[in-house]
Amino acid sequence: MAVMLRLTRMGRKKRPFYRIVALDKRTRRDGKFIDRIGHYDPLTKPITLVVDHDLAIKWLKVGAQMSDTVKRLFTKDGVMLRWDLVQADTAQLEIEEQVKAHQAKNNKGPVAKSKYVPKETAPIIDPKIEEEEKAKAKAAEEAKVAAEAKAAEEAKAAEAKADDEPKAKAKADDKPKAEVKKEEKAEAKADDKPKAEAKKAEKKSEAKADDKPKAKAKKEEKAEAKADDNPKAKAKKEEKPEAKAKEAPADEKKSE
Repeated sequence: MAVMLRLTRMGRKKRPFYRIVALDKRTRRDGKFIDRIGHYDPLTKPITLVVDHDLAIKWLKVGAQMSDTVKRLFTKDGVMLRWDLVQADTAQLEIEEQVKAHQAKNNKGPVAKSKYVPKETAPIIDPKIEEEEKAKAKAAEEAKVAAEAKAAEEAKAAEAKADDEPKAKAKADDKPKAEVKKEEKAEAKADDKPKAEAKKAEKKSEAKADDKPKAKAKKEEKAEAKADDNPKAKAKKEEKPEAKAKEAPADEKKSE
């Protein structure tokens, strides 16, 4: 469907009043329209011209065509200037300033109704300020994310520390026990040393005690052996005089 932006006549005889509308190109001049964009009264001095720039730009964006009269009125009111700036991707603040300057230059004198007021009630923001605010918002978001990550890490560290505390406590409790065991072992060793020494001394004394009777017995045996040997020697000594006595008569016989 081809959309046309054109005028449709209203008012009584010899008192015409026009509406700026968007309608199908095949529809008759005063037929049913799709959207009303503004109105135009040529009988007032100066003329009355009110246009909704947002609707006009909306229909121009979808490829709507304009009649010669509508194009002339749009040029007078600054719609065409706005359309050119929108196509050039100009900042909104600069667009509004240029359109206001254009309207002040071309629409001199009082008008019947107030001129175009943007539908958006939000204040117009300078692009630089908007960029700075976006940068600040981004930095704040990054700081928030970093703070959340840091808080999560701290929470994990706290949990890990809480888990490690019982283990550390158990180790700390085990350490004195180990030290006590070492001390007990050392005491046991210290107690065992005198016992071992006593055992060694007992063994030595027993061995000595056992060796004394043996040595005494040996001495007695030696003494007995000597005693046994003495009679033999005595006998030998006794035998010697007898031998001498026997030899003496023999000698005597020889002398005779």
